[in-house]
Amino acid sequence: MMIKAGHVLARLTSKSLKRSLVIYLLIACLMPMLLLTVITYGSIYSILENKIKNGIYSTLKQERIGLENVLNNLDFASKQLAIDGKIVNDVQLYSTQGDFYDKANMGASIKDKINMISYTNLNLGMMFYYDPRSDQPYKFENLQVDSSRSITTLPHFTEYQGAVYYGPHKTMYKSSDNIVFSSLRRLETKENLELYVYLETNYNLFRKILNNETYGIEVSHLLINARGEVTYMENEKGFTEADSVPILQAIDNESEYKGYILFHTMSEQGWQLVIAVKKTAFNNEIYAWLTKIALLVVATTLFALLLALIIWRTVYKPMKKLNKEIIYMAENRNAPVQFTRVEEFDHLLINFQEMKQKINVLIAEIEESGREKSRLEVEKLLTQINPHFLHNTLNTVQWLARMNGQKEIDRLVTLLVKVLHYNLGKQSMIVTVQEEVDALNNYIELQRIRYDYEFDLRLQVDSDVNHVAMPRFLLQPLVENAIYHGNGERNNYIEVSIHKNDTDGLILKVTDNGQGMDDATLSKLLAESNENLKRGLGIGLQYVSRLIKRYYGDASRMSIDSVVDKGTVIRIDIPIKSKEDFDD
Repeated sequence: MMIKAGHVLARLTSKSLKRSLVIYLLIACLMPMLLLTVITYGSIYSILENKIKNGIYSTLKQERIGLENVLNNLDFASKQLAIDGKIVNDVQLYSTQGDFYDKANMGASIKDKINMISYTNLNLGMMFYYDPRSDQPYKFENLQVDSSRSITTLPHFTEYQGAVYYGPHKTMYKSSDNIVFSSLRRLETKENLELYVYLETNYNLFRKILNNETYGIEVSHLLINARGEVTYMENEKGFTEADSVPILQAIDNESEYKGYILFHTMSEQGWQLVIAVKKTAFNNEIYAWLTKIALLVVATTLFALLLALIIWRTVYKPMKKLNKEIIYMAENRNAPVQFTRVEEFDHLLINFQEMKQKINVLIAEIEESGREKSRLEVEKLLTQINPHFLHNTLNTVQWLARMNGQKEIDRLVTLLVKVLHYNLGKQSMIVTVQEEVDALNNYIELQRIRYDYEFDLRLQVDSDVNHVAMPRFLLQPLVENAIYHGNGERNNYIEVSIHKNDTDGLILKVTDNGQGMDDATLSKLLAESNENLKRGLGIGLQYVSRLIKRYYGDASRMSIDSVVDKGTVIRIDIPIKSKEDFDD
């Protein structure tokens, strides 16, 4: 039990080679990469962040310059139509001329000049002169104007170089929904007339300038006019008009808003261009880098596990073979070891083979020593004749000599000689069942005379077991025990039976109807040393137990059932053997 507990404790406190190997390989493979990642993370993160920011600011600057050029182009074109003396003079005469024919000629001339400017500047769209006091305020338009709309409702953008700029807003062209920038410049007339020239950008110019694809990530444009108002929001789902003030505050504080990172640039014309980038989109490249690192960690982990498995298999197979050799040693100590073809393990197996040979020699010596010791003990037991037994027997001989004459004396002495010759003889320790039974009959006859025929012996021996071999002097101690524990009354009997069992074994049973024994007496009897016995030949049950263990080992079994005042049953189960099967 203590050994088993020790094994359990050893398993609980021991370390698994496989687990340790996996852990060490994981540390060896992952630690350098993890350290490199931790050390370079700050630098890589900063590089990637600056790269993205610089890319956004660079594109944002290009867009701001593009919008500035749009306004500059509107400024240049509007100056041509508002300051050029010839055109301004024609517009002024047209407004003051009363003759219809002259007015028509002047109108055609003005339209030609407007069309010429439009054709020579592809970035311009709708053009017309605006007279806010007239019933027909839109004059000389190159495209049809939506008369339901008013210039006064256009979103103010900035004031620059003497002109007012609006936008982004829907074009004034009746048949389009394009988003444009526009400018309104007052004509410089001698009569100080309130006339203005209105110009719009081309229909697709705004879409070209504010192009999300140039950023490489999803962005949203916002335009803030010179008054600090958000006039354009590209992401209508993400932002509403209510977000204008918080967005301006976030720009001033250089903080995030609603999960968006805001980038802005200020134009010298007084307006601002803002880019709103989702934080997730902004960090996408950083996340991609982290994902690659994570995949590399996973791949390295899998590689380490695979490498650990390969190393483990390389080590485990020889270890398993070595363990197998150790286990098989108990079954076949003489079999040569099987080598593993791994130098280190083969060296262990060579040492193990040498150890096996030494163990075999030691075991053989111990077995021989044990056999010799057992043989000497049996011989010693057989020579320990109890003087008290001989004294009683000789007294009996003397009494018979006086009472019955020489025939009884001769018979008694003859029986005594036979018993002593069988028990103390130098012949082989292995006899047949028939020989043991014959010797037992002589002993019983001798004891009957001694005890005045107070008990009866009943022998039941199967005829087909007479040739079976067994150790000499096995039954007599059992019968002697039965005689000694009899109750001294008449009609007592001792029954000895010898027969086969169902598994090719032999059952020896000695039954008496004597006074029986309690458990304490039985235990004392089994433990009693031969030196303390004062009856018969002085050989007790302990001798029988040692004898069958000597010749049959674990294949034998002895049991004793005893009930006080009812008798005792001693049963011995041994395998059937021939004389050749014994190593005497």
